[in-house]
Amino acid sequence: MPARSKARKRALDILFEAEIRGEPVLTLLDERLTQDGSAPGGRPPVSGYAARLVRGVQAHRERIDELLAEHARGWSLDRMPAVDRNILRIGAYELLWAPDVPDAVAISEAVLLARELSTDESPAFVNGLLARILELKPTLTPAADE
Repeated sequence: MPARSKARKRALDILFEAEIRGEPVLTLLDERLTQDGSAPGGRPPVSGYAARLVRGVQAHRERIDELLAEHARGWSLDRMPAVDRNILRIGAYELLWAPDVPDAVAISEAVLLARELSTDESPAFVNGLLARILELKPTLTPAADE
């Protein structure tokens, strides 16, 4: 598995864990960064890119969640499975705030995570919602930078 794919999965693990446990995301990230791969529980280390994703999602979380809620036809954020919600957050962050990640890669990687970790319907849902955000990207980018 390529390094950035592993980093996306690790970022997802942290975002998901923080949400499920009701802990502040950046506090959990800091805890994970101070642990090494041999820590109890066998958690893998957090790469620089994984930390960048977690921090980026958190920095833009309000705007990301607004976009997801606005464009998820028939779904509220609260009704989405937590894993899908966090996969979508990572994908939206990469689409809008990570210029070094090609748009197709951001969507493809999110779909692969959904295929591996969520329901049978999730890959199509993730693909459709991120594709909608990509279509609107030219109009979203200026507002997204606020």
